[in-house]
Amino acid sequence: MNSEVVVRGYYDAIDAHDYETFEGLLTPDVVHERPDRTIEGRETLVTFMRDDRPNKQTTHEISEVAENGAKAVVEGRLLDSDGEQLFAFEDEFSIADGRIAKIRTRTR
Repeated sequence: MNSEVVVRGYYDAIDAHDYETFEGLLTPDVVHERPDRTIEGRETLVTFMRDDRPNKQTTHEISEVAENGAKAVVEGRLLDSDGEQLFAFEDEFSIADGRIAKIRTRTR
């Protein structure tokens, strides 16, 4: 599975609240560096996305995916349930053995 397929699956799973698929896309020791916190470990990241994130009724609108082997950079917007932009983002992914090992999120 190439990096673009993996990262698009990541957003699709979050938006569909499909946390089983989401979990399968992550390495056990995944790290997600966000502007507000760093989340370490697959179980912790799944729990955060499923139970603890501030707004679960969102959609990721992807405008660009740049892939280079085991790296991918995604630009897009996070939209609320009314389709209004909450913020623009850039996520940088590192992929290991077809799964996400690291995510660094920047917001604008």
